[in-house]
Order: sequence, then C-alpha cells, then structure tokens
Amino acid sequence: MKAHHIAASCILITTLLLCNLPLQAAAGPFRPDGAEGADASAAGGSVPGVAAPSDTASAFMSYSIDGSVVTGTRNRTDMRHLPMTISVVDRERLESSRSVSILPVLNSQVPGFFSTSRGLLGYGVSDGAAGQMSVRGIGGPVQSGLQTTGLLVLIDGHPQYMGLMGHPIADSYQTMMVERVEVIRGPASVLYGSNAMGGVINIVTRGMQEDGVNTGVNVGAGSYGTFLSEVTNRFRKGGFSSTVTASYNRTDGHRADMGFEQYGGYAKLGYDFAAHWKLWADVNVTHFNASNPGAVSRPYLDNDQRITRGMASAAVENDYGRTSGSVSFFYNWGDHWINDGYQPGEQPLDYRFNSEDRMYGVSWYQSAAFFKGNRITLGFDYFHFGGDAWNEFIGDGHTVILADKALDELAGYLDFRQDIGSWVSLDAGVRVDWHSVTGTEVVPQAGLAFHLPHNAELKAMAGKGFRNPTIREMYMFPPQNPDLRPERLWSYELSVSQYLLDGRLHYGANVFYINGDNIIMRLPNPSGSGMLNRNSGKIENWGAEVSLSYRFNPVWNVQGSYSWLNMENPVLASPQHKLYVGADFNKGRWSASSGIQYVAGLYTDLDSRSISDFVLWDISASFRILRWLSVYAKGENLLDWNYEILAGYPMPGATFLGGLIFDI
Repeated sequence: MKAHHIAASCILITTLLLCNLPLQAAAGPFRPDGAEGADASAAGGSVPGVAAPSDTASAFMSYSIDGSVVTGTRNRTDMRHLPMTISVVDRERLESSRSVSILPVLNSQVPGFFSTSRGLLGYGVSDGAAGQMSVRGIGGPVQSGLQTTGLLVLIDGHPQYMGLMGHPIADSYQTMMVERVEVIRGPASVLYGSNAMGGVINIVTRGMQEDGVNTGVNVGAGSYGTFLSEVTNRFRKGGFSSTVTASYNRTDGHRADMGFEQYGGYAKLGYDFAAHWKLWADVNVTHFNASNPGAVSRPYLDNDQRITRGMASAAVENDYGRTSGSVSFFYNWGDHWINDGYQPGEQPLDYRFNSEDRMYGVSWYQSAAFFKGNRITLGFDYFHFGGDAWNEFIGDGHTVILADKALDELAGYLDFRQDIGSWVSLDAGVRVDWHSVTGTEVVPQAGLAFHLPHNAELKAMAGKGFRNPTIREMYMFPPQNPDLRPERLWSYELSVSQYLLDGRLHYGANVFYINGDNIIMRLPNPSGSGMLNRNSGKIENWGAEVSLSYRFNPVWNVQGSYSWLNMENPVLASPQHKLYVGADFNKGRWSASSGIQYVAGLYTDLDSRSISDFVLWDISASFRILRWLSVYAKGENLLDWNYEILAGYPMPGATFLGGLIFDI
C-alpha cells in the first residue's frame, strides 16, 4: 500500500511541474550565477532577514540573503545546490509572533515539524514535561514519558542537549537571541553526527551588520498573570560588534500549581581583525522555575523544578572566497534540582533529585573550490559529554549517587558538491563517527538537484541517520542497558518547487519514505523480571508535504502548508495531518497577521492510544504610535477549543496578551 501512496504522489508532483513549465517567472531570490558566500552559521549568523518565502521545498524560499542557508552545508550556500529540504524562519516572523519560545513559531511555519505543549508558557523537564519535538515522525518519543533524542538542536552549528539525558531543553531556546532558524527536514547525520537522525534545528544568533546602536524594549502582560519582558542592545563600529539581550517572563498558569518563571541573558562579541579573518564569542544563560500539577486524573503536589542552563562558544573564521573555514569551541552546562512531588494522600518525598551535566567540544572545517562549480568540505568534530546525578535526602543530607559518567565522540566528514553544467548539482558526503562505547558508525548521504526551466527545481535525496544511546539509557535508572547499540534509519525524498506569476506565487511539494531499525524500547527483560532497554523497535514512515504562498501586493500576502504522515509504529509529537493557513497585512503604521492551524491524528499518549484533533485560530496586530513606540495585541485559541497535546493536560482556552515596544 505504501508503494502506491508514494508512486501516486510522485506522479502528482511531476504533473504539477510539467504543467507549469511554459509559464514565465521572475528570476527568484537567488543569484543567477549560483555564487556562494562566507559561512554565517558557524560565525554566529548575523545575516539580516529579508521578507521572503520560508521553505526550500517552495522554490528554495529563504529569508536569508541570496537564497542561502548554512545548515545543509558548513559554508553558506545557495539552496539550489542542496538536495535536502530546508525551512527558514526569519527574525521578522519570530518578532511578529510575540512568542518567548521559537517552538510555537516552528509549529505553524514548518511543515512536518511538531512540538508538544502543556500550558501558556514554559515546558519544564522530567515526567510530565512538554517540548518534545519531531520531524516527519522522527525525534519524538517512541514511548510515553521519554524525551526528544532523535532531532538535534544547534546554536550556531553547535549541538545542544543535556549531557546525561541526551535531549534538548526546550525552555532554553528563546526568540530574544535568534536572527533566524533553519530546519533540515530529514537526516543530517553526515554533518552533525548523532541525534540528527530525524533532522536539525539550527538557531542562528543575532548580530549587527551596519555601524550604529540599536536598543529595543518589549514589555507585555496577559491572561493568567502572564508577564513578558525583553531588552536588547546591538552595537557596531568598524570591525567590532556586540549584541546583549536579557529577559524575564512569568505566568501563574491556567491550572493550579502550574506556575512558570524564567530569567535569561545572552551576550555576543565579534571582531573582524583582518580582511579575511574574524573572531566572535558568546554566552547564554537561562534559569527557570517550573511547577507540574500532573495529569488531571493523576494530580501531583510539590512537583517543582529549578533549572539553570548555559552555553558559551568562540570561533575564528576565515574567508578567501575560493576557500573558507572555521575552528570553534563550545561548552554547555546545566544544574537541575527537581522535587518529583507526591500524589494526594501520599507522604512527601524525603529526597530531591540533583544533577550537573556538561558537554564541550571543538569543531573544525575548511571548504574549497578547486575548479568551476565545485566545493569540497572537510571537517572534524570532537564532543565530550556527561555529568553527575544524585538524590539528596532531606533528613540527614546524605546522598545516593545515580550517575557519574562521561563519554566521547570523535568524527571526520567529507562533503563533495559539483555542478554539472547549469542544470544539475550533485552532492554527496560521508561521515565516520566513533563513540567511546558503541564504536564506529559510517554515515553516507547523496542527492541531486535539477535546475529546470522557468525557475523550477526537482530534487532527489537519500541519506542515513543515526543516534547513539544516551547515558541515561545505558547507565541510569532501570531499565538501563550498557549493551545498547545505535539507532539507524534511511530516508528517501523527492521534492519539487517553482516560482510563478513574476515571483508572486510559489509552491513546493515533496514525498518521503523512512525506514529504521534498532530503535531503543523498554521491553520485558528476557533473562529475568522487570524491564530492559533493548534495540527492538522499528520505524517505517512515509508521507507528503505541500506549501504555497501568494503575494497580492505590498500590503497583503497569504501562505499555507499541509503535511501528511503515515506511521506504521506511532510516536508522540507526530500528528498524521497538520494544516496551516495564514495571512499578513502591512500598511503604514499598521501590521497584522492571523493563522489557523488544524491538527489531526496526534497521539497524546501511546500506552492508551489516545488521539487528539483540534483547530487553533491566532491573531496578532501592532500599531506604531511614534517612530520609537509601538503597541501590540495578540489572541490565541480564539475559538476556545477544548483540547490536549499531552494526555491529562488540558490546554488553556482563549488567551490574550498586549504590550509596548520601544525601538531606540
């Protein structure tokens, strides 16, 4: 049956392409010569956004200059040459969302992506936490109660995950520090290694491109005692630049014992110390206090968390045109204090969970063009990750050690890209990845991008993804198993995109098939009682994604996307259907945007096979009172839909937020 689905979708895509070939279209946002620029991601990004489409499956729609991205390859590259599907969300879209976290914006703007939520603000950690993420059914938990480990989050190309548990911390990814977000929808393990099995979310941080000073202040308040605030200062003079931003956010929550409070700060300094060389360094720290009331049918008392997360990095970059590269260092850390709470009628716990985790590493790459249309990139990564975890008892203060472990990962990779004439680009790569426990993994990837007449693109891609078992899965808490092996999958994708009507209309569509095995699951222990983590699960997903955008005039534009996913073995955070339709209005001092999202076939709990369907309508608007002062208002779930994303955690009804923006 799945073969018929894929074949039918391929025929539909090809027919759509051929029917549109005779039409004339504008040149599109890319440079006609396909020239490539210096790396931006490893450099901390700082590429200003330009209002444009947001999906490579929609005629490489990019918000970045020259239609370029940095996540599908280490050096900034015209997306026409890359065979994978990359979605890009720019600073303008993030700001107009008035969202503290990037995840709700990605939910609406990126087909095939979904993340869970449990309330108005904050995701939390541990049992009952939200913020699980998936792309095309990969990344999210294969069993209830687990976190995202198969989808990799990067900040400027550096991996971000909890050193012991191996999952990203959703509350760390705040919009205040982000210039744009690039999402690879499919395996990216060739460049980024473990955890990029399902894809990559690369957060490109903010910078300042022109000489001057810019200071912004955003203050807002809304439903359930919610308060949001952010202050940002950006400065540049000559070769020196800086970005400093801080925020404080809180809410009482729409349920009792669901409060959330967060402090955050980010700073970045850069210096262009020679014509072809630059240096930058940054640091980001966030602390949040979260309370989890538990499921409605299984409430908890005193389930509280105090979490501090931080990251720091530095890089030296070179760019000589025909060759460019970077060497960068990063260090991530976390300090977790958790009271797992107790149910009514039970006794409070006499201990508290504590952990300190860390991850650091070095990444180097250098790319070079040896002849016309060629680009070869050679890279090296070294990662060290781990930490300590213990229970501290309240009575006498003694501790019980749960983990004291660190592991290493070492890898080299080679990426080869070649333009064959003006009509096709070949991209192929391989990574050899060594893990201190699981050993060596070889990861290949290859694809073709056909540049057809009238700004049409047809792309085919095949790639392997993998994920090493985490320290938690191997050494912490029953059912740990030190003999686990890596999870593996193969992904195949065919996509088409095109600009029409002088560039005002663009569409994109793709079909994909994913097959994986060795998936880690909790199963009965074959040698005794209890459960054991075992490499016994399988993944077989296929589906299609479509996106469409049309600009009527400089004032109005509309956009929409739809993704369909079939999973032989369902996972959380992966709806079968996701549809989004939105419109933007900008004229004079007024700007407004509205969107409707339809989600169906979303598993909220795998044990009970609970499924959720819902429709959400959001709207936001702003008015510029003075050159330096604007007022905004936002409404979410205006249909007051009663729904759940996690079983037992009803989401809030209609909520409202309003505030002021100062731009000095």
